[in-house]
Amino acid sequence: MGGAATALGWIPPNLTPRVLRVVRGSVFLLALLPLAHLLLRGVSGALGANPVEAILRSLGTWTLVLLLVTLSITPLRRLTGWSWLLRLRRMLGLFAFFYAVLHVTAFVWLDHWFEWTDILADVAKRPYLTFGFVAFVLMIPLAATSTNAMVRRLGGRNWQRLHRLVYLIGVLGVLHYWFHKLAKNDLAEPVIYAAVLGVLFVVRLWHWRAGRRAAAPVASAARRS
Repeated sequence: MGGAATALGWIPPNLTPRVLRVVRGSVFLLALLPLAHLLLRGVSGALGANPVEAILRSLGTWTLVLLLVTLSITPLRRLTGWSWLLRLRRMLGLFAFFYAVLHVTAFVWLDHWFEWTDILADVAKRPYLTFGFVAFVLMIPLAATSTNAMVRRLGGRNWQRLHRLVYLIGVLGVLHYWFHKLAKNDLAEPVIYAAVLGVLFVVRLWHWRAGRRAAAPVASAARRS
């Protein structure tokens, strides 16, 4: 990990406010590109024979991609030493929620035309919809508590506990995609997303155990004193 950080040493660990604004603005525009591309395809009639499925697939895929990118921020910060990456995490998480809202809206509106009885029956009957529905519901409190004011109101520790749900959401998101593709016997992409999520879990577990080992001598000395 030190070698990677050295190789990337030309990028500073902290950015000036001006440069950070440029980076944040660039990431903001990049996160909107998938939606712009989808709209362009819709206007030009390039969504294929099943445009509703194409819309749902695109919005769902980008929800999962942005969710995994958000989960990658802390490991990347530890790997590279770029503290400024943490300033992008909230925005990326909110973009994941934004695409999730569009994905669910397309499902409810374009795919089911607000037939709530059919929607609830499908969610209860189809595992991939059950996983996706639960993941979306869990994303709502995370988005609602993403502001600095909510961090202060909840307290830092409680806020961190709540936002650890993002890992469960990641698992549910991968399962949603996995079971959807399983019905079509096409697991090539779900395997990639599952592997990325697995690596993120391993990295988090490794850092957690390293932190426990580092804290153990301090706790032992405190008890002896």
